[in-house]
Amino acid sequence: MNAQVPVRRAFTLVELLVVIAIIGVMVGLLLPAVQAAREAARRMSCGNNFKQIGLGLHNYHAAYNKLPSGGHGTRQHVGRLNCFVGILPFIEQQALWEQMSSPMQVPPGVTATGAFGGIWPAMGPALHLDLSSYTPWRTQVGTYRCPSDPGQASGGAAVINYGYSIGDAIKRNFYNTHTNWNTSPPSVGNAFIDKGALRGVFARQAFNGFRDILDGTSNSIAMAEIATYLGDLGVVGGVLSQTHWTAVGGADTVGMNPKILNTKRDPLRPQFYIPGSALFLTSGQSRGGRWYDALPSMTAVTTILPPNSPSVMGFDSYGTYWEHGVYSASSRHQGGCHVLFADGAVKFITESIDTGNTSARSVSKDYNNVGIESPYGVWGAAGTIRGKETKSIE
Repeated sequence: MNAQVPVRRAFTLVELLVVIAIIGVMVGLLLPAVQAAREAARRMSCGNNFKQIGLGLHNYHAAYNKLPSGGHGTRQHVGRLNCFVGILPFIEQQALWEQMSSPMQVPPGVTATGAFGGIWPAMGPALHLDLSSYTPWRTQVGTYRCPSDPGQASGGAAVINYGYSIGDAIKRNFYNTHTNWNTSPPSVGNAFIDKGALRGVFARQAFNGFRDILDGTSNSIAMAEIATYLGDLGVVGGVLSQTHWTAVGGADTVGMNPKILNTKRDPLRPQFYIPGSALFLTSGQSRGGRWYDALPSMTAVTTILPPNSPSVMGFDSYGTYWEHGVYSASSRHQGGCHVLFADGAVKFITESIDTGNTSARSVSKDYNNVGIESPYGVWGAAGTIRGKETKSIE
């Protein structure tokens, strides 16, 4: 009797190929979900960073009964150390604060142009000096970085992804007093003051308190996200240089019609500026390029155009390249950005938020419209602290 040969069970080639195909389809379906989950986690982490910053602002206010100034500092800083420096002790960065607020010895072998007798002064040298050697300028504060933003430091200084709000004005939105820092002590004049345009929570050389926010802390934007520049002419993270202030139609054109900045988008790739556009990048002064510098192109936001819109640095007849400007909030999150309100609440605001008439003139004494309701809808109203608007972000 012949022995029965056992039957071997195995996949046929066709069955194996079908299984591989099914696995490939499942992986293809799963990867976008994984990427979405990762971005959701990064977005949540970014929101938590903003929460910590909000707590820092409130703790600062509890200590001093005022919020930090939008721009301040010693003589060498020309009023441009921003509010993120002031809240360092209140966001668990006491060590960095103590390092900054004390004179620092220049390390052996290091050439420091901002030091005196081999010692950096308290609060550091001028903001554009010793970017690669003065340690506080180079120290990256984790709370100030959005994990979704891949931008890296340029020019030596560490970067930031959060900007302080200067409101809904375009002209003279960085002036509280016109100061001649070349005199000792610095002299102050009134030639350029436009208090009616200083409608945001923060202003240069001014310390607002919660009592100054007459529209209510829950209705007033204190800060918003900003994306760093990636060197790609991207609208998100890119600030057009002061040459574009007049190039789009004249010195006052942007102030009278901020929407005109959309003509600087590449028609074929609207997420990018027109090839050849000049951006403000001098010495690391790109968007978010110096975490400590109050220069609006780097660390401020205006509530005029919606999030992820074009930005431009203004220019005046006296050569001051920071007096005017549109500085849009932006982020690497899909469709919008986080916003911190003065009461500490953090909300995600989409690009479709109501911005009213973005072709309307900015609030300015030049246009004889100081005190009007913000023309820029819910977004503009949220940027003012005493406009008495009835609109609010839900």
